[in-house]
Amino acid sequence: MAKPEKVDAVAELRELFRESDAAVLTEYRGLSVQQLKQLRRALGSDAQYAVVKNTLTEIAAREAGIDAFEGKLSGPTAIAFIKGEPVGAAKALRDFAKENDKLVVKSGYFEGKALSEDDVKKLADLESREVLLAKAAGAMKGSLSKAAAVFQAPLSKAARTVDALRAKQDA
Repeated sequence: MAKPEKVDAVAELRELFRESDAAVLTEYRGLSVQQLKQLRRALGSDAQYAVVKNTLTEIAAREAGIDAFEGKLSGPTAIAFIKGEPVGAAKALRDFAKENDKLVVKSGYFEGKALSEDDVKKLADLESREVLLAKAAGAMKGSLSKAAAVFQAPLSKAARTVDALRAKQDA
């Protein structure tokens, strides 16, 4: 019979999995409590970094319909549950791992798909959503300006032709 504390822990983890848009699985072996606090601050308000028990996490992930962590839950494990855009949290994890080599990113999931360690690094290398939208808007504005110039060219050519004809008739 499962203990009530374990049942509650599994239910809490299952809800975290269901509420989050992405999650990154890490190993934190050798990090101090102070370093973990720094990491939590670096992740910001859109992410919750939780130290978890492997067996309970495996059960909760399975119940939430996530199979991305199968075979990856070993050793001291912590998960960054990310709500919203995962790029900022992935960057925070990458930057913290550069400074503290004891933090190891194992895997993750995003939009229901499993991510490898390399996929999480690629996600961290992406620019933020706002920057990508600004670049797309700039590209569209440039295309519209070119289109407007193309549409105005026949009008200006016609005006120059009419002016040339007037000048020829006056002469």
